[in-house]
Amino acid sequence: MQRIVVGVDGSENARRALSWAVEEAQLRQAGVEAVHAWDLPMHVGFGGPVAIDPAPYEEGARALLDEEIAAVPVTGLAAPITKVVVRGSPAWALLEIAKTADLVVVGSRGRGGFAGLLLGSVSQQVAQHAGCPVVIVPHAR
Repeated sequence: MQRIVVGVDGSENARRALSWAVEEAQLRQAGVEAVHAWDLPMHVGFGGPVAIDPAPYEEGARALLDEEIAAVPVTGLAAPITKVVVRGSPAWALLEIAKTADLVVVGSRGRGGFAGLLLGSVSQQVAQHAGCPVVIVPHAR
């Protein structure tokens, strides 16, 4: 195993997934790519869509990924964690980046959706469509 891709969205479940991916990479001497996807919020004014500067949103996404990675012990990794910030939907981003991965790791639920669901929409889509093995790290009990 050479490459583990993990989804990071700032949620507790994503933190658990990142920690799991790092531990697995330490055992297998694999590289870790932490992926955070972002997009612009939809704003519509009376004249139609409103133009929004994407720079602050991308900067926020990079800051979130930096904070999440800094919170995880990474001693013993073969290489530093690769940070990937992508504009687009989280499921699409993970599936695209994981096309050449050996393993993709996601939390069971992320920041959105309904608390009563066992799996979030991103974890479901990744599990159904990934071309490599998928690990879904469950939420803490």
